[in-house]
Amino acid sequence: MLLLGAVALFEPVNGYQIRRELLSWQVDRWAHTNPGSIYHGLTSLTGQGHLRRHDLVDGGREVAVYELTDEGRAELERMLVQALETVNLYETSAFHVAFSMLPLLEHQQVVRSLTARRVELERTVADLAAGKPGDLPPHARRSVLLWLDLAVAELAWLRETVEEIKRGELDAAWEPPADDPGWQMNADRDKYRALLDR
Repeated sequence: MLLLGAVALFEPVNGYQIRRELLSWQVDRWAHTNPGSIYHGLTSLTGQGHLRRHDLVDGGREVAVYELTDEGRAELERMLVQALETVNLYETSAFHVAFSMLPLLEHQQVVRSLTARRVELERTVADLAAGKPGDLPPHARRSVLLWLDLAVAELAWLRETVEEIKRGELDAAWEPPADDPGWQMNADRDKYRALLDR
């Protein structure tokens, strides 16, 4: 999902650019993504038919450039929606990846998916709160209380976030600083589009 989303955000894009961008997001810390596995992942996704690879010559050097296929775009949307709607208090990486890719989904889909997550999270909080912690050993009881506190905090954050999205506050244009490598990615994207006759 992370690689498909990165390609979708920046396509057409080369592997080095994706690696650099994802490392700037610190994916090695929160998404458990090894920088070396990015190239392998791009090759695998191409083999599965989710990505299309173009071998171009850019200023005398060969470069592999990637774009999503229609199948890859459909698979990415399915994965994003599932990750946004699925509540797993013990492993949140998929949700964080999907949330970082919100611009790839239609506004109404984002609202529907986060509302579905809110409903599921409310149910999870109610279930945890109704549990019988007295039946657990003390250390396990403290763990359950931590999960409950984290779920309550996420629920409050989620309610505010859904309202901000409904008001369009997260759609505001953002422009990176002048020295951001993203500007070079934009220039390269335009160059790759020209090389691909787009």
